[in-house]
Amino acid sequence: MSVRLLPLRAVHMHALAPADLTAWPATLPPVRQLLLDGLELGPITVLTGDNGAGKSTIVEAIAGAYGLNAEGGGTGAMHTTRVTESPLAEHLQLVRGAGASKKGFFLRAETMHSLFTYYEEIGVGGVMHERSHGESFLEIVSERSRIGGLWLLDEPESALSLSGCLALLGLLRDLVGSGAQIILSTHSPILAAMPDADLYEVGDEGLRLTAYDELDLVRTWRSFLESPQRFLRHID
Repeated sequence: MSVRLLPLRAVHMHALAPADLTAWPATLPPVRQLLLDGLELGPITVLTGDNGAGKSTIVEAIAGAYGLNAEGGGTGAMHTTRVTESPLAEHLQLVRGAGASKKGFFLRAETMHSLFTYYEEIGVGGVMHERSHGESFLEIVSERSRIGGLWLLDEPESALSLSGCLALLGLLRDLVGSGAQIILSTHSPILAAMPDADLYEVGDEGLRLTAYDELDLVRTWRSFLESPQRFLRHID
């Protein structure tokens, strides 16, 4: 049986550039755990957790350490609007798969508009701003899927309906089937249901490997859908 070559096997704190564990973002429990214990990665890794827990910080930093633009795009993308990323990427050491693809692609919800503008300016992907946000997002994933390598997606559900999330799952499944590796952060129970993913809950306990049915995300959504009024009465 052949061994699958992953672009990224693990992430650790850089031995020659250790982070200050008393300063943000190392003060976030998941980031601190990543730095102290490292993180082994499989073909698909999904991070879930509340806003501010640190999942986007981790995905963004891995993208930066891998050599991808902090505002998204493929290897070599150069666009920038405003620097907001943390310095965490400077303190990460990546364990790459020998012989695996060094290519990659990073998509993040908060900079998708500027990424679409950048691609329009360099003549890639057509006129994306004439389509809906979700249509443009799915089109860019489909169009750039030939890249393979490491794909990082930060909260992509912000652009997508339920059917759009299902369509994205199909595209990501095809990417993995062709040899790509996925790291995804999400608030969506649909995207968290990606088959064969390692699911991590990101929060005060750090990075906790969790079964799908035990994710706070899944349990909370199920509880809301069973009885919306139990939640809505607290917003009065």
